[in-house]
Amino acid sequence: MRRENSTLVLMCLTVLVLQSLVAGINLAIPQLAASDLHPGASDLVWIVDAYVLAFAGLLIPAGALGDRYGRKGVLLAGLALFGAANLVSALAPNVAVLQAGRAIGGVAAALAQPATLALLLHATRPERRPQAIALWTACMGFGGMVGNLVAGAVLQWFDWPALFLTFVPVAALLVAGVALYVPRAPRHDASVDPIGTALLTGGLFAVLHGIIEGPVRGWTDTLVLASFAAGLLVLTAFAAHALRSRKPLLDPRIFTIPSVRAGALGVGATFFALFGLFFVNAQFLQDVKGYSTLLTGLAIGPLAIGMGVVSRRAVPLTQKYGPRPVIGTGLAAIVAGLLLLSTVDAGTPYPVYAGYLLLMAAGMGLCAPALTGGILAGLPAGSAGLGSGLNSAAREVGAALGVALIGTILTAHHALRSPADFLAGLTVGYRVLAAVLAVAAVLVVITWPAPARDRDPVPA
Repeated sequence: MRRENSTLVLMCLTVLVLQSLVAGINLAIPQLAASDLHPGASDLVWIVDAYVLAFAGLLIPAGALGDRYGRKGVLLAGLALFGAANLVSALAPNVAVLQAGRAIGGVAAALAQPATLALLLHATRPERRPQAIALWTACMGFGGMVGNLVAGAVLQWFDWPALFLTFVPVAALLVAGVALYVPRAPRHDASVDPIGTALLTGGLFAVLHGIIEGPVRGWTDTLVLASFAAGLLVLTAFAAHALRSRKPLLDPRIFTIPSVRAGALGVGATFFALFGLFFVNAQFLQDVKGYSTLLTGLAIGPLAIGMGVVSRRAVPLTQKYGPRPVIGTGLAAIVAGLLLLSTVDAGTPYPVYAGYLLLMAAGMGLCAPALTGGILAGLPAGSAGLGSGLNSAAREVGAALGVALIGTILTAHHALRSPADFLAGLTVGYRVLAAVLAVAAVLVVITWPAPARDRDPVPA
């Protein structure tokens, strides 16, 4: 029991830390832009997104790697590399080294994160697994909020290298905790499939490159279109290879399983909305409301409170009413929250703004555990690392799309010219996010498997 609780705490802390750098780096952009590194606009984009690109692109093969060679060992290696990458970033003498440090950090996060859920499921008794998954998924969302809070506090008094240095001792403490208190899980005969890994990773990298560069270069730019075309071709080649392979890295036929298909779409859609919010929240609070960096980090706290409270109730509600109505209600609440946020301006009182954030948080807390459970339920227990990687990859791709979409809309409205332009773009951006999420929500709900087939959302 004690080791079970220790594993739960350490795995949740790990995903929280890994996710926090995805959002927290955004608060450091003003300092980085004014630093002695003299980064250009494109340099700043890749300082932020090199982490995301490596993280999202390697999650699925990293999950399979943990299943085959040992999840605890892969997790420890990922955490150690994560600490080293942040040290490199903090001491970077130029932009290229900083971008390399960020990319290495993304590789480290990809190694570590899929193993966390797999180890958590192994160490937790079957009757407690739904609650453990609920807490783990809540911490995935908390990571963005904690990143904003930590970055706000550190950058209020220190320069940008201190943000990266903060994570070095944290990574060391997590390595020590995992080594001492987390039990090893059995290895499984998962396929690493070098050819499939190269094709899947290359295809995802190309697509994500296009998503990241689209708002900066324009969606009709030759490089952007070439990235998408190359990504689709390589992913098609991956699918053809996987269908012929006796032991593929990821069998595309798993997406014919309703709960896997709907779960991945739902997870991606929720983080599409959440990271679209993260991308503009700091700009709104600092540039329009006039908040300090520290106050901006604190002001997003209602998201953490709402998700923490509601996610604990999501499991009994799902067991009582079934996943479909709980997921539908949660996604509808996020859509409503985005529509309400589209009405804010400089005169909106903070308690009203916080209420809109709470509504979004309640929606996330309701639907996230069931969506993750749906993905895991469709895969064999021995593929828990791969399932966790697929779940996390859906989140990161969704997050990248959300940031790209709202960033494009803000650019189209010349958002950097004045607060009025920014608010006009913000209004349109939130409403477009809400419309896309509403379509995705309908698809998730109507394709979710019938109640008789999803009574137990967690594999034994």
